[in-house]
Amino acid sequence: MATSTEGDKVSIKTISSREVYRNPWCRVREDVIERGVGPGGRGTRGIYGVMDKDPACIVIPLERTEDGEFVWLVRQFRYTVGGTYYELPQGGWETAEVNAEELARGELAEETGLRVETMTPLADLWIAYGAMRQIHHVFLAEGLTSGETARDPEEDDMTVHRVAVSEFEAMLLDGRVMDNCTAAAWGVYRVWEKSRR
Repeated sequence: MATSTEGDKVSIKTISSREVYRNPWCRVREDVIERGVGPGGRGTRGIYGVMDKDPACIVIPLERTEDGEFVWLVRQFRYTVGGTYYELPQGGWETAEVNAEELARGELAEETGLRVETMTPLADLWIAYGAMRQIHHVFLAEGLTSGETARDPEEDDMTVHRVAVSEFEAMLLDGRVMDNCTAAAWGVYRVWEKSRR
């Protein structure tokens, strides 16, 4: 179960794992683990709670015009934190087997009604990997045209907003955008953009 990136030493070993909860959107498991395995390790045991979720995407819909650059955001109530915030379009289809670009195009159209000409993959990021196992595919969407939305029932309060990039970046600092995935995706985009100059 434990994995590592190139050159890393795995210091936690999974002893056992049991699923404690499941619904159509996530699975929660409780793992008995042993810390400090390997040279010099103490081998102490503990419990690690993990939420498993299927892959998701986040899309940066960017529009360039003679008047400047604009990004399209959605605004919705988030039950877990009891607040309404702006964020980039994002989501998943509750299936492990999905084409990432198809998912990104589908989520963008579903939430905003926007169709896209060019979809550029920027990165894959783990979402909150201290407690959850879910990959987030980050895409840049360009060449946008408007269409009809197809939102889920829980998204009935969602609104769509076209915001100047300068205003969006101010929103990241003043609390109107508090979604870490939105902030991370925009940071990846800025690094990617800089690398192309």
